[in-house]
Amino acid sequence: MKKPFVTLDQLKEIVKEYPTPFHIYDEEGIRKNARRLKEAFSWNKGFKEYFAVKATPNPFIVDILKEEGCGADCSSMTELMMAEALGMSGNDIMFSSNATPEEEFVKAKEMNAIINLDDYTHIDYLERITGIPEKICCRFNPGGIFKTANGIMDNPGDAKYGLTKEQMIDGFTKLKKKGAKIFGIHSFLASNTVSNEYYPTLAGILFELAVELKEKTGADIKFINLSGGIGIPYRPDQEENDIYVIGEGVREAFERILVPAGMGDVEIYTELGRYMLAPYGHLVATAIHEKHIYKEYIGLDACAVNLMRPAMYGAYHHITVMGKEEAPLDHKYDVTGSLCENNDKFAIDRMLPKIEIGDLVVIHDTGAHGFAMGYNYNGKLKSAELLFKEDKSVQLIRRAETAADYFATFDFCNLFNKK
Repeated sequence: MKKPFVTLDQLKEIVKEYPTPFHIYDEEGIRKNARRLKEAFSWNKGFKEYFAVKATPNPFIVDILKEEGCGADCSSMTELMMAEALGMSGNDIMFSSNATPEEEFVKAKEMNAIINLDDYTHIDYLERITGIPEKICCRFNPGGIFKTANGIMDNPGDAKYGLTKEQMIDGFTKLKKKGAKIFGIHSFLASNTVSNEYYPTLAGILFELAVELKEKTGADIKFINLSGGIGIPYRPDQEENDIYVIGEGVREAFERILVPAGMGDVEIYTELGRYMLAPYGHLVATAIHEKHIYKEYIGLDACAVNLMRPAMYGAYHHITVMGKEEAPLDHKYDVTGSLCENNDKFAIDRMLPKIEIGDLVVIHDTGAHGFAMGYNYNGKLKSAELLFKEDKSVQLIRRAETAADYFATFDFCNLFNKK
């Protein structure tokens, strides 16, 4: 059973000042989770989490994680600018991008960020634009099907990211000749895994690659970035990942593969977004309509603009009708938004308590890839973001968009400048 981190009484007070819909984040949960991750990998002296800014690009959130010792995984100009505004630079930033515009490489180099190259051709591209930095990373794609003992996890062979093993070998050799002195390896093979096997299996693959690269190229490999991929149990019946079991599995592979090869000083990095934030965010909405035709519908004041994952992926997000947590789940609903798209549904044929107009609804696990994936289709405006602080007070960390924001990039009849 998923339980919201805010109560009905607390929400009733919050909506007096901040109308629904809004995203709200649990500061206490975020901090505790960051500390668990750090503890699980404390066996590695150089361990560092680079939070995937793309998951929740809000400087208040990134700053909380910075206070907990995390860096930033950036993949665009504006993400780099956000990290810079928070006082981050150098080894606090991993820049992992693909099909990268010139100006983004320039910005990353100016900030002395660790640049992670996604393609072999980017070596010459980067050299032409900024020169090759002394510290550099390359992203590996092994191709084929990625499997663990429990079966197929994903299909890297269909992914647009990374270099082949042969390109990694040639690339490290080429980068050394161009002045690179410190090397790292990065890889992302599967998304949202709810399995303690994923990271240890991936680590084993990357550790063996690191040994081979050192032997064949002489590269001084100082860090290995396991990237993201550790998922969360979106469904109540899924078992949660155990970060301590995962950390111990990576440690075992480290000691089995890297230590005998004389690489026991390699630093382990992670780039987690979903694991760090998703469970600690809710989308809060109000039931504003009901419809009775061939199915039963409940219409919310939120829509796919506020949470795209169900419409885009058919993703499951658990729903709590506040104040009715113990009521029988005896009504079958499609829970919808108001977009002119039939896939604008938060739930399809979902068994829920009877919902009345005005009921507050919490949609769970929206703390990562929730607000971040929002857009303005149908002229809909993005919601506010709130922080539920450790002392149970609430802070506005992003105001809701207004119509003036929506029209701000037009130069047409001075729509919002008329006196």
